[in-house]
Amino acid sequence: MQQPGVNRRRFLMGMGGVGLAAMLPLSAQASLSAPVRKLSLHNLHTGEQVTANFWEEGHYLKEGLNTFNHVMRDFRENEEHDIDPKLFDQLFLLQHRLGKPGEIQIISGYRSPTTNAMLRRTSRGVAKKSYHMKGQAIDLRLPGVPLSQVRKAALDLKVGGVGYYPSSNFVHLDTGPVRSWV
Repeated sequence: MQQPGVNRRRFLMGMGGVGLAAMLPLSAQASLSAPVRKLSLHNLHTGEQVTANFWEEGHYLKEGLNTFNHVMRDFRENEEHDIDPKLFDQLFLLQHRLGKPGEIQIISGYRSPTTNAMLRRTSRGVAKKSYHMKGQAIDLRLPGVPLSQVRKAALDLKVGGVGYYPSSNFVHLDTGPVRSWV
């Protein structure tokens, strides 16, 4: 006889969550269980600074996500795009891993196809199908943290792409497959 409130689907869904959590490093598991996730972002091109909660009580907060979408917009075209909430989770995990809450400096967030094409013509290392155009990438710095340390912590998370650009003074993070490049 089946126990009330327990069925095969609920059991399997619970086990799937346990399996997903088991794949994350312990520090990532601990920080993702925080009741509130909050970030402070500073767009170096526009000067805008925002601090917002983007996740509470098991749910993403539309208001916080919209605030981040705006500050991470393509400032050249003044074009906003929905940013993948998993990117904010990565940033939250990164700060937790480094023990460095505070400002995240944005070098590049969302890029329109027009901006991405222009950057490809004028810069090396800009992908034709960049995750920036999908709202799934950020180029960043953390004040007071050496770039090499940011890179190492991001690689240790094993949750997406990590690019290292020491001559341009930023680290790239994205929500694509786990991979890295210099």
